[in-house]
Amino acid sequence: MSMYFHLRAVPPPALRNSATWFQRLFADDWDTVRERIGRHREEVLDKGYLRHELLYAGAPPHRTPDRPNTHVVLGGRPVAPADPSLPPFLVLTAAQTHRVAEYLEEADFGDLWRQARGELMRPYDVPDAERTLRGAFASAHRDLTAFYRQTAHYGDAVVKWLLA
Repeated sequence: MSMYFHLRAVPPPALRNSATWFQRLFADDWDTVRERIGRHREEVLDKGYLRHELLYAGAPPHRTPDRPNTHVVLGGRPVAPADPSLPPFLVLTAAQTHRVAEYLEEADFGDLWRQARGELMRPYDVPDAERTLRGAFASAHRDLTAFYRQTAHYGDAVVKWLLA
């Protein structure tokens, strides 16, 4: 089973503080979401999403305090779904989304990579793995930056959820 971490942009007037509404938001296909909330933007990270978090929040034990960089992947206010076996939804307000977008626009990927490189490379004991791995993280960084930039431009909030 593959796990994916989905981030969806939602205009604040359409946003509901309801786990049922959030679950429906992620259950619907893109066209249905677009019809219900007026537009659709989504970013998806594969099962390595926790590794992406290291890039922004810092490799343990040097984690940073709760700032925009810690909200990029796993940050947000948790909202528990009705089914306690499911992971919580994470909600970023439009203001938090704007701060994350600013952080990503100013962040230097090379600096982020150098800070987290040791921890990110640890599971891979293969020569020449760094170029491929660094490329994958750089690509995800560009995608996340574009997602947050556009979401902030529209003044939208972000809802996140881990899906299998």
